[in-house]
Amino acid sequence: MSSSHCFQNPPKLDSAIHVAGTVQQLGGLSSYVTGSPDSKFALILVSDVFGYEAPNLRKLADKVAASGFLVVVPDLLYGDYADLFNPQFDRDSWRKAHEKDKACEDTQPLIADLKSKGVKSIGAAGFCWGGGVVTKLAISSDIQAAVILHPGPISDDEINEVKIPIAILGAEIDHLFPPERLKQVEEKLSSKSEIESFVKLFPGVTHGWTVRYNDDDEATVKSAKEAHQDMLNWFIKHVK
Repeated sequence: MSSSHCFQNPPKLDSAIHVAGTVQQLGGLSSYVTGSPDSKFALILVSDVFGYEAPNLRKLADKVAASGFLVVVPDLLYGDYADLFNPQFDRDSWRKAHEKDKACEDTQPLIADLKSKGVKSIGAAGFCWGGGVVTKLAISSDIQAAVILHPGPISDDEINEVKIPIAILGAEIDHLFPPERLKQVEEKLSSKSEIESFVKLFPGVTHGWTVRYNDDDEATVKSAKEAHQDMLNWFIKHVK
């Protein structure tokens, strides 16, 4: 996570925004939970560096839940979000404190909790930093499908180890995961005949666009909605 794109256009965190879900404890994690508690199909949405309170992320969780999923947005950052307005914020120290391997491990009790409640199939989507976490999950057999939106760094070794259907949605303007890297990953995934993959480049948008858009930017909002629908279609196909 070496690009400033990770930290651009931070959301205004507003816990009072109208949303359909509630904050609950699941698997030891504070989580925004929305959708039918009786659903046998669950989705885990892993936030970017700005955390699980981001309004656009919670609105997306509600939208996806309307298709019949139980959706969980866990606080894998434990309230320690990237704070660009704090002059003492140390990006390097923050990165070291939030390694994706540790975050992946922290999802295990959550997944077990969902299964104990009768969930039969689980998908996970990750945004930037969260994309790295979900890539780790895609290497395991804990979930059934993955979607990575404007990824953080993903190594070739990680791509080679992916075991489940995976979709990667990238931005044209992205120093962290540029189009040429997206193309390389697409080629590696397409050579893995044992799993289904889907890779798509969205023109004219910047890293973070699916959850950090401004409502008055019509073109970006339209592109974000398209990506949201692609994500939902992937999960309907591979999780339900």
